[in-house]
Formats: sequence, C-alpha cells, structure tokens
Amino acid sequence: MLTDTEQSKKYVDLHIHTKFSDGSSTLEEVMEAVAGKGLAAISITDHDCVDAYPLALEMGKDLGVEVIPGVELASEIQGIDIHILGYYVDFNNPEFTEKLHEMKEARFVRAQKIVSNLNKQGIDLRFETVLAIAGEGAIGRPHIASAMLKEELVFSFREAFDKYIGYDSPAYVEKLKMSPKEIFDLIKRAGGVSVLAHPGVTRVDERIPEFIRDGLQGIEVSHTEHPDAAIRHYLKICRKNSLAFTGGSDFHSDKHRKFELGYPRVPYAAVESLKGRRPCK
Repeated sequence: MLTDTEQSKKYVDLHIHTKFSDGSSTLEEVMEAVAGKGLAAISITDHDCVDAYPLALEMGKDLGVEVIPGVELASEIQGIDIHILGYYVDFNNPEFTEKLHEMKEARFVRAQKIVSNLNKQGIDLRFETVLAIAGEGAIGRPHIASAMLKEELVFSFREAFDKYIGYDSPAYVEKLKMSPKEIFDLIKRAGGVSVLAHPGVTRVDERIPEFIRDGLQGIEVSHTEHPDAAIRHYLKICRKNSLAFTGGSDFHSDKHRKFELGYPRVPYAAVESLKGRRPCK
C-alpha cells in the first residue's frame, strides 16, 4: 500500500473509453497517452464491454501503470439515463460476460432500428457506415451521429442528437433496460464494486439513498463536468455513507467530447477507497 506522501503525488483516471465502445482512440493509443501523462492507475470503462481486457492489463504491466478492470453499464429511470461504473470486475465471469454479450447484441439491433427510422424520415444514412465507424465495438448513438456527420447529413455531432436521434426524436429507440439494482447485483456477483457515474450530470441525488440500500458502493466524485461545488457535495455524501469516491475524465474523443485524459486530477486515494470495498472471496 502506498504511503500518504506517495499517494499525494500520484494521480489516476478511472473513467476512460476506447474504440471498443464509443471512444475514438484505440486501446494502444489510450495506453500511450496514459504513459505520457504519468498516471499511476487507470480503468478502461467501455460501455457494456470488457473487450479491452486482458490486453489492457498486460500493457499496463509493461508501462508500470496499474490497470483496474472496469465497465460502464446503463439503466434508466423515468427517461433519465443512470450510468453505473463497475470496478475490479472479473471479465471472465460467465454470467457477467453472457449479460454483456446480450447487451451488445441488443445495441446492434437497436442501431439497425434507429437507422431504419432515420431512413423513413428521408435521412439516407447507410448502416454500413455506422458499422465501419463502430468497428468491433458496442454500437451506440455516438457512432450513428458520427456516421451522419461523415455522410454529410448533419452539420455537427450535436445536431444529430438534437434533431434526429435524441430522446424525444421520432428515430429514437429505447435500449435494453436493467434496473440499477440489477446492475449492482451483477457487478457484485462478478467480484466488482459499483459506482454511480457523474451524478452531477444525471442529477439523481434524491435517489442516492435508494441506490445505497440496493447495493451502490461508491460515487464518481471528480468528473470533467463536475464543478468544485459538486465535487465537495458528492465527497461529503461519500464520507457520510462510507462510500468509495472515484473520478475520471470520461474520455471518449477529441471530436465530440473535449475531455482531456488524466483530468480532472484524481488522487490515488480513490483507488484505495475502491480496494476497501471489494467483495470478500
């Protein structure tokens, strides 16, 4: 375990996406950037996907960077996306990998339906373009927006969401849903720790006590879109409820989300807070 002095000099980024989901960078590009930032620990938290592992662990070992197996899963309550991060998950756990496969397949079918709905509206988007952009990753709406931009069907990434594929648009298709409790339980059975992602963005503070009762073990305190007041607020909730406190850049892409890898600066103490909440074996 690192001493307090060593911890204070080390920083981590526990919320990073790659091309395996809706990020724009390959795992190799991300790990190269991580090495350049001098980060002590990271977690690749792709949506509904752990395809970055075990290679990410091997690359981390070569670079001297601690890599924590992670994932980001989504639930929905009354039209609000609730994102939950899972850390220290066993990416070989049969139940866990089967559920992720089911969710990835559902994403593919959902994307097909969204493109079909766009076509019915006279938006001549080709599904092949979406697949080319998504590669082998779990397909999400950002891939569809990028495809629309590539085919010059919209002027900007934001326009694609605001006018065509956002929640209130005719082309929108609901995703496969799991309740927050189902996700907490799934992560726990895979040996992981569940953390509520960017609550300052989703604004579901009134549900945090319910989530804690259902098995939530931590809160993402530091996030690119959390101002200092939000960081203090969520850190206070963590301390009051003995929750893990984490943070990360939520890095996806420098195209549509200008979040810089390694920022905000998250101390290594966040990793220690996670380790203390791992299920006993």
